Amino acid sequence: MDKFSILKKMFGYDSFRPGQEEAIDGILAGRDTLAVMPTGAGKSLCYQIPALLLPGMTIVISPLISLMKDQVNALREAGYPAAYLNSSLNAQEYYQAIGEINSGKVKLLYISPERLQRADIFPDVDESSEAAPLVVVDEAHCVSQWGHDFRTSYLEIAGFIKSIKPRPITAAFTATATPKVRDDIERLLRLKKPVLINTGFDRPNLYFEVQKPRDKKTALLECLKKRKKSSGIVYCATRKAVDELYDMLPRYGFSAAHYHAGLEDEERRKNQDDFLYDRKKIMIATNAFGMGIDKPNVRFVIHFNMPKNIESYYQEAGRAGRDGSPADCILLYSGQDVRINEYLITHNDEDEEPDPELQAHNRELLRQITFYATGNECLRRRLLAYFGEDSPAYCGHCSVCLTGHEDADVSLEARKIISCVCRLKERRRSFGKTMIIDILRGSKNEKIIRSGLEDLSVFGIMAGTDAKKIRAVLDFLIDRGFLVSEGSEYPVVALGRAYEEVLNEQERVVMKMPKGRVGRGGGVGGVGSGGRVGGV
Repeated sequence: MDKFSILKKMFGYDSFRPGQEEAIDGILAGRDTLAVMPTGAGKSLCYQIPALLLPGMTIVISPLISLMKDQVNALREAGYPAAYLNSSLNAQEYYQAIGEINSGKVKLLYISPERLQRADIFPDVDESSEAAPLVVVDEAHCVSQWGHDFRTSYLEIAGFIKSIKPRPITAAFTATATPKVRDDIERLLRLKKPVLINTGFDRPNLYFEVQKPRDKKTALLECLKKRKKSSGIVYCATRKAVDELYDMLPRYGFSAAHYHAGLEDEERRKNQDDFLYDRKKIMIATNAFGMGIDKPNVRFVIHFNMPKNIESYYQEAGRAGRDGSPADCILLYSGQDVRINEYLITHNDEDEEPDPELQAHNRELLRQITFYATGNECLRRRLLAYFGEDSPAYCGHCSVCLTGHEDADVSLEARKIISCVCRLKERRRSFGKTMIIDILRGSKNEKIIRSGLEDLSVFGIMAGTDAKKIRAVLDFLIDRGFLVSEGSEYPVVALGRAYEEVLNEQERVVMKMPKGRVGRGGGVGGVGSGGRVGGV
């Protein structure tokens, strides 16, 4: 039996997908392996085939209970002895599995990282090279504090691997990891000169879209009406939002299930199975749902709320179109999403002392996905750039590219906005985006009058410009680092790098704007781009 016969017999494929054969060959050659492969790329096949070819028992460490159950059942049905150890087993089932392991009957063992330190596991493992030739770390990004799903239990994995004599081959797999997280995986798991595989993050079959609706529920209903015969997932940031949508959708004729950590285990399992086996078309869930779920015909993933970071978003959105057919990934954005995520970052675990460095890192991740949601750059390009990949400025398959954008010279508008921040700094004052926009548009609200800001030289300098357009340019300046957003609970706008180059007209500011919003002179909303700003 070889890798090709197993590929055909067990998985029904005639050829490997990109990266799969390279990972398999690396493992079979005795090399540690680190593979970054997007959702739907077939990572499990990369370690299951070597596990069936190597002597002894392969150990797969994974936090995904649903994945363990599905893959063990599939292996057993195919005639391969497999087992899993996790919190879903009762005492009798647990010790039955331990007995099978110790009697040498198990070829592939799935285990949660929390179970690795149990004294009753592997008591008879000796120094035979056939005891455990391969240890696989699934969802390997969980080992990094700078990843989007850090788990302290993953820090114990390296010690567990070291305890097995002789040292087994170690293979780490993940769907999403920035270069910094990839370095952490290699270092913290103590991989030895690993084979590095990165198949790329682009999923050409996925269409990306961002909407900024006034009423999210109405927008969601419109999205679902267009896809009434399709299967899809709606992600929410909170359990409350999940329950509200679950109560609402059936009233409009939609077949839906729901899933979050507040439900009883049995109800979650039933709801998950209803969705997996198409008894329910829509799953409304928090991010507790989805990891390890292999449902190929998910035609859309809609985020009712913006996640905390791009890694979470891309992993969740990537559950659409696993079969390679076209699928839609839609984000319904509002400013409230940012405030919810700020709260979740600062109140993530009230039983532990807050880590200022980690909170600052998570705010930076939140800033990146906020720019994804609010910017005018190709969405695919923005996502791939986050993971360190280059891509064309125009993909032709996202809402930004298809809306029709063109380059707009917003240098004049940029100078006006930066001038406002400068004038406030001279008075040792700083404010958030809304206040800056109000000053520039000449609003005479109570706070401006009380603060004596109506006598600023820049007061009302953009009175004829729509607030949304000013905000778009302001966000762009922050995105490009000419300005910065400082503070957590009440962020304020401050001067960034090279802002003087913009003020002194040494650098033009050009951004994508929807066609029809660019005036004759190339400015925003009909404002010309030439001329200097008074008082600068």
